[in-house]
Amino acid sequence: MTILSKNKPLFTLVIVLKLSVFYSLQAQTISIVQDAKFEQLMNEKRKINASITVNNRYKIQIFNGNNETSKKALIDFKKEFKSYDATIIFSTPAYKVWVGNFKTRIEAEKNLEIIRKKYQNALIIKPNK
Repeated sequence: MTILSKNKPLFTLVIVLKLSVFYSLQAQTISIVQDAKFEQLMNEKRKINASITVNNRYKIQIFNGNNETSKKALIDFKKEFKSYDATIIFSTPAYKVWVGNFKTRIEAEKNLEIIRKKYQNALIIKPNK
């Protein structure tokens, strides 16, 4: 009598269990349906995150003041300078409008010349976070 014949019922049970587990895993499928607006929101979030990046980047500050005036300054800026990213930052006690995300100071200075034609008080900053 061989070992296989002694354990034949156990061996058969193990094979059946393995096959049943395999087939049960194969039978489960998951379907995810995502609203189209979700991807739109994620793209907006990525865009906002990219514009807020402050590590080792230069920005140009065009406004420093209260909330309502900062919103108006941002809207006016975006109308005239469509190619620049701009955002409002709150730093107690004032709201600031920051423009651009420049890798080098030279790049920021070149853009500052352009922006100062309309915003004479604009200045280059390098935020720390």
